[in-house]
Amino acid sequence: MKKQAAILLALGLTLSTTAPAIAQSADSEPQKKVKENNKKAVEAKIKNLAKDHVNITWKADQDVPMFVSGKVSEKGIKTEKEIKQYLKANQDIYKLDPHLDLVLISQETDELGMTHYKYEQQYKNVPVDGTSFMVHTDKNGVISAINGDIQPEVMFDYKGKATSNLSKDEATKLAWKSINVKPEETEVEDPSAAQEPDFHSHVDNTTTSSETVLYQFEGNYYLAEKVTLQFIHPYPANWKVYINTEDGSVIDSYNAAAEYATTGSGTGVLGDSKTLNTYYSNGTYYLFDTTKAMNGVIETFTARNGSSLPGSYSVDADNKFTSTTQRADVDAHAYAGKVYDYFKNKHNRNSFNNAGATIRSTVHYGSNYNNAFWNGQQMVYGDGDGSQFRSLSGALDVVAHELTHAVTEYTAGLEYRNQSGALNESMSDLFAVFVEPDYLIGEDVYTPSISGDALRSVSDPTRYGQPAHMNNYNNTTADNGGVHINSGIPNKAGYYVISSLGTTKAEKIYYRALTRYLGPTSNFSAARAATLQAAADLYGSTSTEYNVVKSAWNNVGVY
Repeated sequence: MKKQAAILLALGLTLSTTAPAIAQSADSEPQKKVKENNKKAVEAKIKNLAKDHVNITWKADQDVPMFVSGKVSEKGIKTEKEIKQYLKANQDIYKLDPHLDLVLISQETDELGMTHYKYEQQYKNVPVDGTSFMVHTDKNGVISAINGDIQPEVMFDYKGKATSNLSKDEATKLAWKSINVKPEETEVEDPSAAQEPDFHSHVDNTTTSSETVLYQFEGNYYLAEKVTLQFIHPYPANWKVYINTEDGSVIDSYNAAAEYATTGSGTGVLGDSKTLNTYYSNGTYYLFDTTKAMNGVIETFTARNGSSLPGSYSVDADNKFTSTTQRADVDAHAYAGKVYDYFKNKHNRNSFNNAGATIRSTVHYGSNYNNAFWNGQQMVYGDGDGSQFRSLSGALDVVAHELTHAVTEYTAGLEYRNQSGALNESMSDLFAVFVEPDYLIGEDVYTPSISGDALRSVSDPTRYGQPAHMNNYNNTTADNGGVHINSGIPNKAGYYVISSLGTTKAEKIYYRALTRYLGPTSNFSAARAATLQAAADLYGSTSTEYNVVKSAWNNVGVY
């Protein structure tokens, strides 16, 4: 079981061991009966509203639909005000007052002429953490889908006040204390770093933020400060810490640093030659790419002292990065450019935030470090120990996987735990396949002495100890609720879609689902509904493509 052990080794490096699974209290039989009757009434009303066939996906144990698709409005809607009027008229379906409980976050019209309205749920003007509500209209303004993950029960279950007793500074201090890290410990300078050239990319190494939210934990609601702590030293972290505003206690916390345990003209890790976009300044060439149509740049650093980040710019005197010590730098730089080009050329997405953000990579991190990660700010790659992994930046699919985590953070925002976390991992694996069309993940860097070995297989998850069907779903509190384990199930569904439709159609469906329909706490059923809706948007709800997606999810037991 060497391979499975390797998976577990690579998963546990920076994951929180203090974040328990969120438990929900079970409904009584009378409560279940009431909810079942409510569901039937809601289904009847939705079908009465619909012009055509309608699909409804329910969230487990709730009587509020999670995803409704079909022509669910009788006339075209052209403004956000009309959307609110529609929702107000049908308030009994979603149990929210759109004027009081929903705040518009974005409104976008896409290349198909569809308009997407994205809302955040609030209660007493406080955001309800993890919620999203989306309304989608076709080119004629007819509502074609309504979806999201909302919590209407908050208005009944939360009886506290809506004003925090804590300042954001106080909450942030408590969050730092709870993870046993001092802010000054994260700001480590590299004494060997060369003087910076006459340009700068403005990427912070340590960032903090705080937002007042209503947070549901173990069946109860709390007014909390949701503190985000992102840093790289002394370990990779993207902490989410929920501080109780009443007494300053920690309600919940988890480390959402998107980890991936596998491992750029110059020579790459595998000895291959690559053409590099570099920058010349003051007699030195830098791995600093200004050729892309972005506000920022693609830049590569080397952590000369192991854990000092971001380290020094990767430089060369003659613009030929051929030294053996530069191979990881070469690949990280070249592959970051390839992944940028993929998202720009295939999906017209300008960097991970779609606003041309700088893509920074640091190589040679740590000592024999068998990992690579995106921590919410930049990419970091270890060199591996030479046995389990070689330099991790040497795999295009690893780079694609990690940068897709960044895309997910700026789109669906899939929370990095439980099923939403497994979907986060799966989306990164599937887009790694779209960028590098084979079904193995990390084969170029994993166990270098074993040919054809890999960290994961999208076509056969069971080969590396992952489930491929809901019958084998792993209910665990480890690995943030099994995010790297249970990702095998949506991966297998993705394989069925890709192998049946080809990459070109499959990547369109999955990108649309990720950027238009998925939300922070979407589960596997929501992913099924999202990919089906994306297929319906692109190819029609009676198309071969739609039916392939439907069969794919059926084949892995997600209904």
